[in-house]
Amino acid sequence: MQFKLTILIPVYNEDANLLRLEEELLAFTLTSKTVTKVLFINDGSTDLSQTHIETICNRNTGYHFISFDKNYGLSTALKAGFDYTDTELVGYIDADLQTSPKDFNLLLNHINDYDLVTGIRTNRCDSLIKKITSNIANRIRRAFTKDGIEDTGCPLKLIKTEYAKRIPMFKGLHRFIPAMIMLQGGKIKQIPIKHFPRVAGTSKFGIHNRLFAPLRDCFVYLWMKKRNINYQVIKKNL
Repeated sequence: MQFKLTILIPVYNEDANLLRLEEELLAFTLTSKTVTKVLFINDGSTDLSQTHIETICNRNTGYHFISFDKNYGLSTALKAGFDYTDTELVGYIDADLQTSPKDFNLLLNHINDYDLVTGIRTNRCDSLIKKITSNIANRIRRAFTKDGIEDTGCPLKLIKTEYAKRIPMFKGLHRFIPAMIMLQGGKIKQIPIKHFPRVAGTSKFGIHNRLFAPLRDCFVYLWMKKRNINYQVIKKNL
């Protein structure tokens, strides 16, 4: 079977969601516009996540995992996912099921013409404080990056793998993935998607890493932007 898309799923203490996530992923793959496989990245979970992940992978073709020795954070999990991806396309979704794998089909409709397609969460089912801090953080980041992305924190993205692998990852960079694709000369598109309330587990982000950390990371992004190296080869003989 020739897979074209790898869906990355970072996991940190999400054992209460994983079996339901398996059902949602299977429902997507039955209707997927392309042949899809799944890669779980266990980011040092201390609950039963690894046990569930291994069970899921053992009973489903095209399901794989890597497991870290400790918790490194979302950006590191995504970098590892990009490093291990061997398909033309790579997608990303959170394990909490506040976004639906089925909406990858909405993104797939546009990926031929763009290098990254990202969701915009409509009717967000989050607490008021979470929505306020997220909105402030997005405004600050847009002012720095000029990327025009309304909802950079949306955990549903689809990227051409050649672009994803060239992103110079650092902690916190998951908030700047669209901007880093644009630095490579890539084209991006935003698509409205559905959003759902969290029904199990707990959020791993608070005010500090949703508001203050992004402000700090904006300066890191500006430093990288000024020193970014980007080139295109038009002819070669290797």
